[in-house]
Amino acid sequence: MKKNISSGWPVIALVLLISSCKKDFGDLNNATVEDFTANATQGELNNLVSGTESGMRTSLALYLDDVGIIGREMYHFSTSEPRYVTDLLGANAATLSNSNFYITNPWASRYQVIKNCNVLTQAATNSKSITAAQRSGYLGFARTIKAYQLLLLLNLTDSNGVRIDVADPDHLGPLVAPADALKAISALLDSAKTDLGSATVAFTLAGFGNFSDAPGLLKFNRALAARVDVYRQNWASALADLNQSFFGLQSGLTTGVYHVFGTGSGDQLNTFFIPQNQTGEVRLAHPSYATDISPTDDRIGKATLRSNGTASLNGLSSNRDIWVYTTSTMPIPIIRNEELILIYAEANIQLNDFPDAIIALNAIRVAHNLTPYAGAVTKTALLTEMLTQRRFSLFCEGHRWIDLRRYGLLSQLPIDRAGDDVWTGFPIPVSEQ
Repeated sequence: MKKNISSGWPVIALVLLISSCKKDFGDLNNATVEDFTANATQGELNNLVSGTESGMRTSLALYLDDVGIIGREMYHFSTSEPRYVTDLLGANAATLSNSNFYITNPWASRYQVIKNCNVLTQAATNSKSITAAQRSGYLGFARTIKAYQLLLLLNLTDSNGVRIDVADPDHLGPLVAPADALKAISALLDSAKTDLGSATVAFTLAGFGNFSDAPGLLKFNRALAARVDVYRQNWASALADLNQSFFGLQSGLTTGVYHVFGTGSGDQLNTFFIPQNQTGEVRLAHPSYATDISPTDDRIGKATLRSNGTASLNGLSSNRDIWVYTTSTMPIPIIRNEELILIYAEANIQLNDFPDAIIALNAIRVAHNLTPYAGAVTKTALLTEMLTQRRFSLFCEGHRWIDLRRYGLLSQLPIDRAGDDVWTGFPIPVSEQ
């Protein structure tokens, strides 16, 4: 039976009601977070884990909208919210606001989870009800998830930075520039790796499948570390971390760790899902997805033709619905093997090991009904091929904008209307300045 991950019990509610990094006084008639963290029971710690996993899904669809729309993967047409087609695309001299929902909501949601991770870390450290190995399990999980949430925030704000140190809401750390932020995220993952190496997992997880025990969480941690490595251009480290992850050239492309959804009381639905052929509220594939994909590529199934014709709004149009998440309970990947294979290809290209890179690229191509790679065997050509495969394999999983930005290729994204812009990053919310 699929585990329901609700965040509804009192301590979780107290933690997750914090609107961002800022201080919030909960219910003063009940126990404080300080009381709770003094000596949490295993059951209380497990509820913090469950609440952390649940909170990771909040505003996730909006995050995918943000990076997908700016990255020209998709359109989101909404009769009630025009800013998906104005601000996010720069229409009519529009700019990204530091006070609008598209940055304030994901910013607050990610920092709510980070707050949970900080509370879990403190509670596990102080708990007298668990063994040392169990403590390491809680710490390894909390630090890994905290690093992941910080990475998503940095994906949004890029050169504007993120706050790494938010442990004390009265004395927040400074905004940290991207290179230093990535270094801190990498160090946090490495610290979690050390924790997990001596850990016993005393809690259950909903979206981790075979990676729910300590060895599995360590593989998940190293998969995330490999993603950070390529963002930092640490190519050899990426290969080393892949070797400790669940990466496999012959393994299933969907093997990985996911955000899961459900219909149970207190659970959440996958709000990125919209049924096909809707009107009013629709998510549509950018027309270039179908134009640029190879004729035999089965990934065209992620952008299905609308049976009721083209949808149009504000000078934009598409005749294909996004069909990546095909039900309201379909999981959304955190990281999966198809991405790891492409990280392996990228690192090998950058290290001039072209034969191994081509093997990895062909693993993706053949899996999607394409012939083996027959292009030029040069770094430039292979990087182009790698980015192409990432575009179609990881469509609407939150990567294309970040990929083109880190390669300095945002100018290649299509401009659909005169005067539209391709943003390089979101501003820091006004409440944080």
